[in-house]
Amino acid sequence: MGSDLRRLIGALALIAPAPLLAEDAACNIPARLSRPAPEGPTAREPRRFVPIARYTLALAWSPEYCRMRAASARDRVQCGGENAFGFTLHGLWPDGPGKIWPQYCRPAALLPEGVIRRNLCATPSPQLLQHEWAKHGTCMTSDPARYFATASRLYRRVRSPDMAALSRGALTAAGFRRAFARANPGTRPDMIRLGVNARGWLEEVWLCLGTDLAPRRCPATGEGVATGRPIRIWRGRSGAAG
Repeated sequence: MGSDLRRLIGALALIAPAPLLAEDAACNIPARLSRPAPEGPTAREPRRFVPIARYTLALAWSPEYCRMRAASARDRVQCGGENAFGFTLHGLWPDGPGKIWPQYCRPAALLPEGVIRRNLCATPSPQLLQHEWAKHGTCMTSDPARYFATASRLYRRVRSPDMAALSRGALTAAGFRRAFARANPGTRPDMIRLGVNARGWLEEVWLCLGTDLAPRRCPATGEGVATGRPIRIWRGRSGAAG
């Protein structure tokens, strides 16, 4: 899988970079970072070897994430007050041909601090970086720097729609998908799935990708919300939707 990832990175390098997701343009990294704990397979999350049939680029809406969490050591960079993130990079996930995906394919050593620092403005949690490498990255390559370089290039090509404007009016899942697709030429609404919590607030955007890492139609199987479901967007300390 390492050679496949090197080929994909080469292809991405030929694509002119788009602007960053607007909300993470400013990012302050503390001088001292907490070290992540090791992560690996468990009885509930076992090691699983499944052929890779596609990928998901998962983006988390940070205002909603931080709304429900105190500024713990794990979330200090993201939610501690010095940064105001919008969409952050949850991870790049290899998916299988059906409902099952590969995970924890190799033992995962603790990430070097340099790798964490280079990727903290996209994924602002050392522990989440460790988790994404252990669970997903090890199924793509043996090199964590290569995995995060690929994920970061994809993330930084994504353009965010005007989330403040979207938050102020009546919005459905279908309407949000259309707005996100308009902001990202080459992406259609059926290439986007949404994660919405039980209270109806947007938590995540999942972009469906082919094995070439280009946008593709999402499979019929998988998580997501119904097209007509109303959703709301929390804007963080500036106030709620509407």
